[in-house]
Formats: sequence, C-alpha cells, structure tokens
Amino acid sequence: MVIETLFKSAIASGASDFHLIAGLPAFVRIDGELKPADKKEMSSKDIESIIKEMLTADQLKKFEIEKELDFAYETSADSRFRVNLFWEKGNMSLSARAIPSKIPTMEEIGMPQTVYDLCNANTGGLILVTGPTGCGKSTSLAAMIDYINKNKNVNIVTLEDPIEFMFKPIKSVVRQRQLGTDMLSFQNGLIHVLRQDPNVIMVGEMRNLETIATTITLAETGHLVFATLHTYSAPQTVDRIIDGFPPHQQNQVRTQISITLKGIISQKLLPKNGGGRVAAREILINTPAVANMIRENKVAQLKTNIQTSASEGMISMDNSLMDLYKRGLITEEILKNNMAVQRKMK
Repeated sequence: MVIETLFKSAIASGASDFHLIAGLPAFVRIDGELKPADKKEMSSKDIESIIKEMLTADQLKKFEIEKELDFAYETSADSRFRVNLFWEKGNMSLSARAIPSKIPTMEEIGMPQTVYDLCNANTGGLILVTGPTGCGKSTSLAAMIDYINKNKNVNIVTLEDPIEFMFKPIKSVVRQRQLGTDMLSFQNGLIHVLRQDPNVIMVGEMRNLETIATTITLAETGHLVFATLHTYSAPQTVDRIIDGFPPHQQNQVRTQISITLKGIISQKLLPKNGGGRVAAREILINTPAVANMIRENKVAQLKTNIQTSASEGMISMDNSLMDLYKRGLITEEILKNNMAVQRKMK
C-alpha cells in the first residue's frame, strides 16, 4: 500500500505529523516545523486512491456522508497513527499524528514530582491535562495512566476517539473503549462507566458541555478521572469550564469544581536545545485557597497563587521555562520569546 510507504518514511524522518493536500507534496512536521517530505505533488486522485485503500466499506460510507472521519491506523511495521480525514475545496485530505509504539515513562517526559503525587493519591477527583493542539497532551496522559498501571492494583477504563496508545495490563486491569466501535458517544460511555467497577477513568477529550458535566459528576463520586481540554493555562481552563454552562448553573459548577478538582497540568512543547522538543508545564494544585478562589469567582487570582505556592507543589509557566533554560534544555532565545508571550497573557 502506498500509505505504508509514506508513513514508514515519515517515521524514519522523525516526524510527529503527516499531511496530504491536493496539489502539494506530502508534508511532515519535524520538531514542530512543517516541511515538504517530497518534491512530487499529490493530485486529488492520488490522495483519494490512498485514502480508499485505508478504509473499510463502512468507514468510507461514513466519511462520504459526514465529511469527517477520525480513526487509528496501524501499519504492517506496527507503527500507529491517529488519522483525521476531511474535505478541502472538494478534495479528500489527510492529517495523521504518529503515536509512539512505546508509552514513554513520566521520567522520560520530564514530569515533576507533583504529578507523581497526583497519580499516587488514594482519593478521587479530576486531573486535567491541557494545552494547544500538538502540545503532547495525549502522551502526558498516557504516561500518567501507565504509571498507575505499573504501580496500583486498580481497574482503569479509558474512553477515546480513537484509541491511541495501547496499554498492556501490568498491575491494573485496563479496558480501552473507542468511540464508534465500543460506544455511541462519550456521554453515553460515561453514563454507563460506573457499572464497570472503575477506579480510574480516562476521558480522551472533554468536547462539549454534556461530556464536561458528566466528567465532573464522575469525579464527584470518588473516582480518579483524567481528561484533556484545549486551553492555554490553568486559570483559563477553570474559566472555560464554568463559562461553558448556562449562567443559572455557573455557581453550582464553581462549587463542584472547587470540590472535585485535584490539579491542572497545562503544557506546551518547545524546541529542545540540540534537537527534538521538550515540554514546559504550569501546574495548579487545588489547595483550600485555590478552592475558595474558584468558589468565590476569583479565578483571576489563580495566576498569582500559582506563582507564590511553589512549596505546595505548584509550578508557574515562567518558573518552568527558567528551569528548562538553566538545565540547558532550551536556548536563551526560546526562553525570552516565551517569557514575552507569558507577559502578554497576564
């Protein structure tokens, strides 16, 4: 299959993402930079032929009707990709994210001790991993779930679209459910998950109000719930969740979050000194002071609280950036550019 050759070449080049666009050569993203993988332009017919090779008859029918399709694709060389198909100017188009065959450890991706403490907690609650598209949220989430899998005898249920990293049960039982094949919707899967005797629940993405509301309710029942959200900072994450609800429900949601939230890990990937990429992370821990700020609608004060609460395990983005620079992991230019971005966000 042509796609096998293209994906194999992308993996060999160290690409994180792969794109097919009619009238252009194939593109890959390496260390955050998008560049052509070849000089040959791909015609609309070329791409249509490649895509049809990848799909079952049912998948093709769904794609033609809905105009969008998400699925996981595994090559004969055991490489996995999260694939999104869509239409662009009347042509089929493809974007794919490479999924590492090995789940990285928390140590390998530089998770601070605070995150280990969150994963080791014996009480339930909500742990959010946030950041823009392509910032490594799925990888961080997988590393955290795998850490629990290796260290606790618990029942883990994941709800994903599509299944990305494949977990092998070690100390824990791990059940991975995929949207479309194993459940009709995230909300439906979440409603029924309590009947599956879970200790830990992972929600691939809180996409809409119904999923957010159900996820918060699950965290209230004493389960440890992990989820992701596309936000740029911990305070913005709290605002985004609350603002998503109708005004008459927002006071109740503030109270729910103040009780259920355990922590927010907000991250972004930066060019690593010497090649590759490294994550900078802001971490908010739900201390009594933080809970009170959320409950009293003083979310704007959370940023200052993060900056002054290092002794309680919190990490500001500025301090994370400075730590990466001091350890030689990012250049002075990357440090200054990102510090400037942080100042604009204040």
